[in-house]
Amino acid sequence: MILRFDLMTGRPPRVACSALAVALAAVVAFTPAGAQTQADSRDGADPVDIRVVGLLDPEGLLPDQTVPKSESAIAAAFITKQAPTLNAFQLVNLLPGATVASSDPYGLSTSSSLTLRGLGQDEIGVTMEGAPQNDIGYYYAYPSQFADTENLQRIALAQGAVDIASPTLGGAGGSLSLWLDDPSAAPRGLVDLSIGSYAARRGFVRLDSGRIGQTGLRAFVSYSNTRANNWRGAGHDTRQHVDAKLLGEWGNGNRASLALSFNDANSSTYRSPTLAEWRAQGRDFNFDARYSAGNTNYWRLYRAPFRNLYASAPVHLALGAGVTLDSTSYLQFGYGNSPYGTQLGTTGNFLGIEPLADPIALPGAVDGVATVLGNYTGDQRRVGTVNTLTIERGIHRLTAGLWFDHGIDRVVQSYTAVGADGAPADRWGYRAKAIRTADGRLLAYENQRTVTVTKAAFLADHVTLTPRLAVDIGFKGVNVLRSGRNYLPGPQDSVRLDSFAALPRAAVHYEIDDRQQLFANITTNFRTPNEFTLYDSYAGGALVSAGTTALKNEYAVSQELGYRYIGTALSASVTGFHYDFRNRQLATVINSGGALVNSTLNAGGQSSYGIDAEIDYRPARGVSVYVSGEYLRARISDDLPVGDDYLPTRGRHAVSSPTVQVGGGGTYDDGRFFGSVAVKYVGRQYATFVNDESIKGYATLDLSVGVHLASMLDGKRTDLRLNAINVTDPRVLAGVQSVSTNARDVIGRGGTLIAGSAPTYYVGSGAAVMATISRGL
Repeated sequence: MILRFDLMTGRPPRVACSALAVALAAVVAFTPAGAQTQADSRDGADPVDIRVVGLLDPEGLLPDQTVPKSESAIAAAFITKQAPTLNAFQLVNLLPGATVASSDPYGLSTSSSLTLRGLGQDEIGVTMEGAPQNDIGYYYAYPSQFADTENLQRIALAQGAVDIASPTLGGAGGSLSLWLDDPSAAPRGLVDLSIGSYAARRGFVRLDSGRIGQTGLRAFVSYSNTRANNWRGAGHDTRQHVDAKLLGEWGNGNRASLALSFNDANSSTYRSPTLAEWRAQGRDFNFDARYSAGNTNYWRLYRAPFRNLYASAPVHLALGAGVTLDSTSYLQFGYGNSPYGTQLGTTGNFLGIEPLADPIALPGAVDGVATVLGNYTGDQRRVGTVNTLTIERGIHRLTAGLWFDHGIDRVVQSYTAVGADGAPADRWGYRAKAIRTADGRLLAYENQRTVTVTKAAFLADHVTLTPRLAVDIGFKGVNVLRSGRNYLPGPQDSVRLDSFAALPRAAVHYEIDDRQQLFANITTNFRTPNEFTLYDSYAGGALVSAGTTALKNEYAVSQELGYRYIGTALSASVTGFHYDFRNRQLATVINSGGALVNSTLNAGGQSSYGIDAEIDYRPARGVSVYVSGEYLRARISDDLPVGDDYLPTRGRHAVSSPTVQVGGGGTYDDGRFFGSVAVKYVGRQYATFVNDESIKGYATLDLSVGVHLASMLDGKRTDLRLNAINVTDPRVLAGVQSVSTNARDVIGRGGTLIAGSAPTYYVGSGAAVMATISRGL
């Protein structure tokens, strides 16, 4: 089980509401009646379909690029051939450097991870419609919350350098960017109905307004409802989702939009075994299907409900004379619980370091002990804006910008009664219904509130030295201020951490000819420790872990050198890269009072280098063949301090960093029949810093086949497709959930016996088949 709660709720500060209101007003006020862009004219010709899918998108899986960095992308034509439940992480699995460990074939569970070039998802900046999606306190992003795939126009994966204006922290691992479809210029609709393995069923409907009166505005709204049984063990997942977008375009490239994405889900957590547990039980290592008195392993105690809303309002204004302004205001809020089963006594309890003299009331207690639901609730709200002014003068394109972000994270670990049938009295863990002390205080193992304020300024210059040679230089200064309260009785009351980083960068791009390019870049990144490290932890009335502000910021310097070929039938890219880390912060999962929560280890220095490559071959119209690969050499640079001694980790393989991975696939679409194939091999992954435990390499295979029926019916889009996920059904461990310093006892450099602890792993998902019929309205 992993606690993942980038869920944000509460009343947003007035400044954010104002920013969104300004953006919405811009959509309405600055769009002349009847305004029509070139794209509008294109879209208006056919009122039947939402997007053209009859032929393979000419970009294939390697769209034309001119940016001086490594970047891969997938477009709607590929996305529409995949199972509609797949999340964004699963969709980019074929791209070079991407390693996806998914415990669920349908992408509904939170038990999944993405690494890029061996760097975890807390190192990857994720944006949707220009707004950040990463958790503000722990840097994770949770793809099951993102937009429905039918609404995605494009997903881009930058394996290395992140755009200077990107409103993200911790982007050393690259960036994942999602864009929604623009609403159609003509009224349209789409209905998808899907059924699949494990009693999966899904319905999706989208309606496009077309142009709204004489305003020139257009909009779409969609709704989906998904339910599927767990493929492994007892339980099921449910997900309801709404996406919407309002767009106005006018003048010479001006546009303003408001995008909304709401998610309401109750997701299962799959048990993650140690290597010994996997060898003993394999896929039978699950939560219990039936409840018995005192059972804390019952599946209903491990379902994570959450609701969240993302809103983004990007605006692009052409101010004339080579001056443009880009502004994106955003807000996020939500609430969620990542629960677990535990037992609690009526006596012998503590609140922080304070012993509770009076017994607490526990429904269903037997001999003073009751099974309860341990809640780990996240209550977040976040607002921000990033504004960029661009001025073109002669050979210079100057960019200057500001980013402001304000987030509040309320974390409480409380307890809720469990009925005689094992059902929690309240799965949400609302504090109003949680167990309280005899004097009415909330009984909590953890109780804190953190405010994070991020301010950044950046300046860059793109200099076109010759028609074929351009140089970029830039600088970004970022300040992150965390301040918080620990509400538990104890020595700690408030916390504060103020960090600043200076982040220079440079890049060069050279066009050898009209088809060939060379590029190189050097980029710096930093990241403050996550908020968990700031707070004291208590158990049994004693301080078991002291919060600290002494942990140093992670700082990374990365370089890329690449070659790119863009042809009519063949495109290719190869990139060499190198990373050098100081105070490498490594995401892991730790046990906090029974809850498994995201945390960070300081792994010292790390050096990585390798090669990414990809080829897209389009031998005929509607046919594309794609191959990608990566070689990665990631090594720990320092011995790791443990207590008063050091673990012998210098020169060892970095964890979760496969040396080799290879992906391959193809798509076919002749206007009547279509299909796709995707194969991925991931090499061995180490799970400990001393490399005394690892999981072997594995391969997966996905297939899809389908038929366009429009010409056989009434001319309206009607597609029928069958997706087979993880066809070979390999019984493997797909990735490392929680790393450890050493799995077995090790003698340190100073002669101390350092006890080992077992890492845990994601169990690779089983095979699944899903059939989908899509009908245009």
